Amino acid sequence: MLRTRRSRRLTALAAAAVLALTLTACAPEDEPAVALPQQVDAALPEATQTELRAAVEHAMAATASSGAIAAVWAPWAGTWVAGLGTTAVDGAEVTPDMTFKAGSVTRAMTCDVLYALAADGTVALGDPVTEWVSGVPDLGAVTLEQLCDGTSGLAGYGGRIFGRWIANPERVWSPRELLAYGMSAGLAFEPGSAYLDSDTGYVLLGLALERASGKRAAELFQEYVFEPVGMAASSLPAGSPADASTLPGHRSGDANGAVDCATPPLDLTGLSASAGFTADGVLTNVTDLGRYVQSLATGARSYDVDARFEEPRAPGAEAPSWFTVDGGTYQAGSLVGQYGSFPGYLTAAFADRQTGMAVVVVLNNSRGSADAVRATAWQLAAIASKAPAAAGQAAPEAGLPWTAESVLPDIDNATVCPAS
Repeated sequence: MLRTRRSRRLTALAAAAVLALTLTACAPEDEPAVALPQQVDAALPEATQTELRAAVEHAMAATASSGAIAAVWAPWAGTWVAGLGTTAVDGAEVTPDMTFKAGSVTRAMTCDVLYALAADGTVALGDPVTEWVSGVPDLGAVTLEQLCDGTSGLAGYGGRIFGRWIANPERVWSPRELLAYGMSAGLAFEPGSAYLDSDTGYVLLGLALERASGKRAAELFQEYVFEPVGMAASSLPAGSPADASTLPGHRSGDANGAVDCATPPLDLTGLSASAGFTADGVLTNVTDLGRYVQSLATGARSYDVDARFEEPRAPGAEAPSWFTVDGGTYQAGSLVGQYGSFPGYLTAAFADRQTGMAVVVVLNNSRGSADAVRATAWQLAAIASKAPAAAGQAAPEAGLPWTAESVLPDIDNATVCPAS
């Protein structure tokens, strides 16, 4: 039997923070059913907040984002949740309760559903996807676990239909359409032999989980991800335009073969969430993502198992040894999370396995590289990890394999509109 990650993490978490909630099957419906680290009721020190704000503002400038939302939870020290900048050029102020598309963080959630259904016997991780999805006969060697891990060999669909998204953002896409575009290139390698980040793979996994469970993906996310963690502001929309309260998302356009830095960027807020489905389609806010990534990293859900992260791979040839990918998530030192780009937004969310420290950041211009938002999240984590303990608390030992300064090149190299 697979050992649950929750059982292994509780001892470490107890040393850092007293658990605030008891895991119970009879919890009220309006309360989360998982145990998260108790957060000290205090704001982070002013000096720490100043550093955090400066880091996010630097990333905003590099990515040509008019606005951002960022949040940090350091259980021993305090919290910082902030809206920065404006919703658009000359727009209203960004507020931290605004919702946005979670982008690639959705992929970790799709894997959550896979492991939940595997735990109750609905599916097996090693099931070939052809057992559950018809019309994909060439994928008989691809398993559900490989789709989650990004080792199926399937290419992506986003780059193939990006122009159509821009031309008609409110169009509703069926998952089968997305799948067809992604499968048109065939497999890039033998399943299980390498890693390739693929939105197509997570769409296919979502279809398989729907077929196996007899439930819509939105229902599965609600049952296994949102409700247990208390993510009241989160949903997997079926295809309707973005809610009016969403943080507006943009993308800088082109002019004369270069990025157009003189014209306001395209407004992609209304892009249908159906374009992302179970790869990129979740709508959420930073508070929900903070709770989510804490539960993911600390193994708080009943279906969390160590095996999900036991075969890590390097996400790229030049990745440092401490940066790996497995189970629909990235592992960076002691952090676990996800990051990526979806039209309008760059989003990252990570949490520490041992301390429960969590960081979330979203930038509202997707023209730059997703590496910028990943590095920004790591910057915030490096700053927060050194925050002094609040009265009566004990600070954990800082042990991240990077500093706030060492990740700056990843942000600066992604600069969209260099300062003149």
